[in-house]
Order: sequence, then structure tokens, then C-alpha cells
Amino acid sequence: MLKKKWFIVLVSMLGITTIGVGIFAFTVYKSLENAATSMHTPLDRSNSDKRSSQVDFKEKDPLSFLILGVDERPGDKGRSDSMIVLTVNPNNKSMQMVSIPRDTRTEIIGKGFEDKINHAYAFGGPEMSIATVENFLDIPIDYFVQVNMESFKEIVDAVGGVTVDNKLEFSQSGHHFPLGEIELNGEQALSFSRMRSVDSDFGRQQRQRDIIQGVINKGANISSVTKIDDILDILGNNVRTNLTFNEMVDIQSNYKDARHELSQHQLTGSGTRIDNIYYLIVPEEDRLAISNQLKEHLELDTEVASNN
Repeated sequence: MLKKKWFIVLVSMLGITTIGVGIFAFTVYKSLENAATSMHTPLDRSNSDKRSSQVDFKEKDPLSFLILGVDERPGDKGRSDSMIVLTVNPNNKSMQMVSIPRDTRTEIIGKGFEDKINHAYAFGGPEMSIATVENFLDIPIDYFVQVNMESFKEIVDAVGGVTVDNKLEFSQSGHHFPLGEIELNGEQALSFSRMRSVDSDFGRQQRQRDIIQGVINKGANISSVTKIDDILDILGNNVRTNLTFNEMVDIQSNYKDARHELSQHQLTGSGTRIDNIYYLIVPEEDRLAISNQLKEHLELDTEVASNN
């Protein structure tokens, strides 16, 4: 019975690509320690000037994550296909989640020029992605969680497929997706979550959230689980984070109540072409509004952001 319950927790944890819930329910059981060790990727955060002191879990300091859904293929370093900032405040038991469109034009910290924000990963991996997002939103990013988008297939298949409510009929990569409630296997789910040519990147981000929600819903209704080892393998092979196993345990212990209220937000802007390259330009007032909203949630100063 315990394995059944923790299987659901693990599936939720993988959903951190878009909703971040499961990381706060990650278990202290010894059987997961090896997977956590495989996922661990230490980062040097000493160069960040966005925090005056380190987060204290036992004091329940609000903290933040950058969620990177990375599309990595053979011979290609990859780009961050999905970028989500998640802030967690255990004091008011809430989380805020902000999706950053990958075409957003901003300064790439460490390169000294402006480009699409998702290119930061290609230039410098999670370190440069974190630095660039910190500068763009003028908030500290304490931790990152990186998920290989290809693992969507394995996760969906591991739970026996998912059900989603499709709001846009389209075809993609040889698969047809009619309107309404549809059943998807792993390959179909990955194709469904990647399409953006018919509507937009915003629509694709919604479809990614729908897939993750479908995985969580399916996991919550599974009556018998025989693939716990497979799920652990998927975690170890496809998830990277600078969280240590002990930090995951501390977060589960001190921050778990924050998952009960989750607010989702989407940065928007206007599309334009510069040197024949498409970018999304986020208005400064919108960027500042989101920045201050997240600062308030992190219990930081909400005065005008410097964006230096």
C-alpha cells in the first residue's frame, strides 16, 4: 500500500515541469535516495546578488525554483523548451507559478547581448538560465529542476496513458487530435504537448499542463502499481536538480502545506521581428508587475525592480 501511495507522489513530482506540486511530497524513504543522488547536479550560486542570506528551511523562508523542460536530442545541446518560475511561501501556504514564453527577448547574462530567453540554456546550461531569469524578473532563483521533455513518453506510458480535454482539433507528427476528451499514449502525449504551429506557444504551454495534470489524475486512480522501479529509473535518467536528497526531505517536512494553493500566471507580450528573427517583447509594466508579485510572495522588497 505504501508503494502505491508513493508512486502517486513520484508522478506528481515529475509534474514539476509545469506545476511543481510533487517536489514537496518527495519521500524520505531510503529506496528513493539513489534516484535523488542520480538527479543531483550541484551549482555554484555564490555569484547571485539577489539574496542577502541563504534560505533557511527550518525557519520556513519562502523560496523559488526555475523549472526547465529541456528538449535534448543527439548531437544537440538543447534549449529550454519550457521555463517556469515557481515561488513557495509556507507561511501563507501558497505557491505562485509563472510561465515564461521561450521567445521572450531579454539580456542573456554572461553573454552581454539580448536574445531569446530559452537560448540561455544552450549557451550556458542551467547556470546561465538561472542568471538570466534572475535578471529578467529581478528575483532570486534558489533551485532549479530540469526535466528532459523526451521523458514525457516514458512517464505517460508508465501510468498506462492519460486522458485530456482537447480544446483545439489538430494533427501533429502523424497523430490526429479531435476536440473533446481523448486518450493518449506516451508518443501521442509528447506530440500533443509540442504542437504550437496551429495556435501559439501559449497554447502549447497549456497542453503541457494538461498532460501533466492527466498524469497526476491517472496516478491518483491507479489501483495496483508494479512499475515503481521504472519510475525511479525515469527520475534518475531524466531529471536534474541542485537539490540534495536531504534538502528534498527538509522541504517535504517544512513546506508541504504550501501545495494546497497554487496560482498560475502567464507572461504575455507582442511578437516582433528583429534582424528577421521572431521575438516576444514583454512590456516593461507587465514585467515589473510580475516581478513585484513574486517579490511579495517571497517576502522581499517590492520597490521598482532594477533589472540590471
